Amino acid sequence: MQQDPKLLLKKYMDGECSEEEKALVESWYQELNNINAHHSLSNHPNKNLVEQTKKEVWSALSLHKNKNNGTFLWLKVTSAAVVLIALSVYLFLYRPHQKISPTRQVVKVSDIAPGGNKAFLTLANGKKISLTDAANGELVKEAGLVIQKKADGQLIYTAGNSASSASGSQYNVIETPRGGKYQINLPDGTRVWLNSGSALKYPLNFAGHFRQVELKGEGYFEVAKDKTKPFLVKTALQEVEVLGTHFNISSYTDEAVVKTTLLEGSVKVKAIPGDSKVSAQEILKPGQQSQLRSNQIKVGPADLESVMAWKNGDFVFEGDDLKSIMRQLSRWYDVEVIYQGNFENLRFGGYVSRSKNISSVLNIMASTGKVHFEISDKKIIVTNNK
Repeated sequence: MQQDPKLLLKKYMDGECSEEEKALVESWYQELNNINAHHSLSNHPNKNLVEQTKKEVWSALSLHKNKNNGTFLWLKVTSAAVVLIALSVYLFLYRPHQKISPTRQVVKVSDIAPGGNKAFLTLANGKKISLTDAANGELVKEAGLVIQKKADGQLIYTAGNSASSASGSQYNVIETPRGGKYQINLPDGTRVWLNSGSALKYPLNFAGHFRQVELKGEGYFEVAKDKTKPFLVKTALQEVEVLGTHFNISSYTDEAVVKTTLLEGSVKVKAIPGDSKVSAQEILKPGQQSQLRSNQIKVGPADLESVMAWKNGDFVFEGDDLKSIMRQLSRWYDVEVIYQGNFENLRFGGYVSRSKNISSVLNIMASTGKVHFEISDKKIIVTNNK
């Protein structure tokens, strides 16, 4: 006997399934959770239906599986075979003309578009230049800088190396506003990607024994190798020293922990002691992340996909709490978040493209029925569903 899968999933979450029904639902979960095949669905005739079905199955099943640890859904499904299984469940149990719709919707007066290539450059002489919305090709040549826009729309700022012997004490600052991101190529060949609400201070010329820059916010570094001149990244609470490597630093003032994640090479993370005379420090290996809190450094394995998601154009969450997710959305969409209720045990996992409007992100979380969002005038009001 065929059953409506949405009703069956609801019975499962409410604990009302028979043993046979329970086994059927959990078999869906196991099949979806274990398959690792990789195929493309870009030209599949039922692509939209596939995505809707996948979302329904994952939302309901994952919510129940993790109900004791807060809501955890919106899981990443990279396998097309997983999607096809979800579709086959739909085609077997539903009539073709029926549609699945989200259980909740985000109330929106107006939607909010994602961020983009936005940055400002403050030269050593105090002049401020907007690097936003530039034309293709070489855009600006001033004080040794060149800004170019590639064919794919990516903007790259390349700093020239000044020949002035005194320039080592002069600094430029490039900063991305909330809702902005940018790539910078430094005079030594080091490449830096800045996330939203970040700033990088660098000298006109890397003179002396170190190549030192200062970071606020989040940046991903691909440091050019130079064994004779270590590269130093200073933040408000720590220093990172490298010779040539790839790593990410997240040092936002509204986050309780400073995270340094190593992808390649080796780095030394050193806490700036403040009132303490003892400075904690650790050497990271590839795949490790240090977390600095209260002058204490803890090192453990890193979730590289989650850490690098922002640079790769995605949001990836691994059971993150709601407020942590909303801080990221707040920076990228340049919105204010207002909370009305208690959300301490509400967690989500999964991924969505950063190129989507904010309602696309919020709708998926709202579909759990555990949280409600209202968008109005660059504000997101978050409330509990009752």
